[in-house]
Amino acid sequence: MVQDYLEENPSNITEAEMVVAIPSYREAKLIGYPTTQAALGLRRYFPDRKCLLINCDNNSDDGTKEAFFAADTEGLPRIYLSTPAGVRGKGNNFHALFHKVLQLKAKAVVVVDADLKSITPQWIKHLGEPLFNDFGYVAPLYVRHKYDGTITNSIAYPLTRALYGRRVRQPIGGDFGFSGEMARVFLASPTWTEAVRNFGIDVWMTTLAMNNNVPICQAYMGRPKIHKPKDPGADLGPMFSQVVGTIFDLMTQTTGYWMRVKWSRPTSIYGFGLGEVEMPPPVKVSEDKLAANFREGFQQWQGLWGQILPEDLNKKIGEIGGLPPEQFDFPTQLWAKTLYEFAVAYKNQSVDRQQLLMSLIPLYFGKTLSYVRKTARMSVQQAEEFIENECMVFEETKPYLLDRWGA
Repeated sequence: MVQDYLEENPSNITEAEMVVAIPSYREAKLIGYPTTQAALGLRRYFPDRKCLLINCDNNSDDGTKEAFFAADTEGLPRIYLSTPAGVRGKGNNFHALFHKVLQLKAKAVVVVDADLKSITPQWIKHLGEPLFNDFGYVAPLYVRHKYDGTITNSIAYPLTRALYGRRVRQPIGGDFGFSGEMARVFLASPTWTEAVRNFGIDVWMTTLAMNNNVPICQAYMGRPKIHKPKDPGADLGPMFSQVVGTIFDLMTQTTGYWMRVKWSRPTSIYGFGLGEVEMPPPVKVSEDKLAANFREGFQQWQGLWGQILPEDLNKKIGEIGGLPPEQFDFPTQLWAKTLYEFAVAYKNQSVDRQQLLMSLIPLYFGKTLSYVRKTARMSVQQAEEFIENECMVFEETKPYLLDRWGA
């Protein structure tokens, strides 16, 4: 294996059973807290294991490395890995991490985000313990505000569930656990793309775990995920294209698997019932901004939508585009069929793939606006049930995808 990353290993660690990894880029202000909490978790819950903390970084120039080494870890050894100067992307951080995990012969790896403000030592326990109990992949399950994680709620969760038949609620959660054996599977996969080397990495790992029939569980985290907040109508950038592009790429590469899957089944939950459920902080959403983004997209992409969508779907999109704001509604079945058609056009390369992904963003804004309006008076639990019902619509509409995919 060629080492394409930089390493600082002051304790000269050559072996570890359990690793907690923190991927970062310019997180000097925030990385100290998850580092300290992770060390507490390892000390408290894995005292008999050889444990190690790794910061896998993108050559940050703001002192992230120094902040990581300055954090109090109660004597636990640390390694700093970095991509070469100029190489960005969370997936590239993980590529280096997978190499290192195999070198260390680690049995279990837990990953937590560098900007986490709500992490507790228990998070390390819940993500790590299942890996010593025959699970190969652990996804997080936290209470999130109903408007946090809208790409997950309206695209990643319903699609991965309908395609691969596993209900993993947070397929792009950012905090998870995997076995050392899975690191080998990830590294050897021929499906590394530019998107996977960036924000596509989380959904890619979850999907590969599903496709390899690895025992998967969800770890109930007990606390909401609190990190740098994002308004779903504002901060999207390349993340949307990379996540959705990765889902579409994997659909093309795993056709034989997901075409045989009929319905989804639940995924076991580890550590459920941990007492009081803390409510997540509110996420502000601008309905006006979502509506404006949807309308602007109409002007810009209507022609391309006509090439991607069959006439009847395109006509329905046109109809909802003409609705006044107080009546705006994007029906779930129309959304499911629209996503399926975009996946088919992506596979067939009937239009430029980057343009296709960009043109899907305003439709996603429209769907998000519809969701925000419908769930405005709902509790977190009621909104959760609403999303579960939407996922059932995706599963019921899957024969439409099978029909279109083979056409």
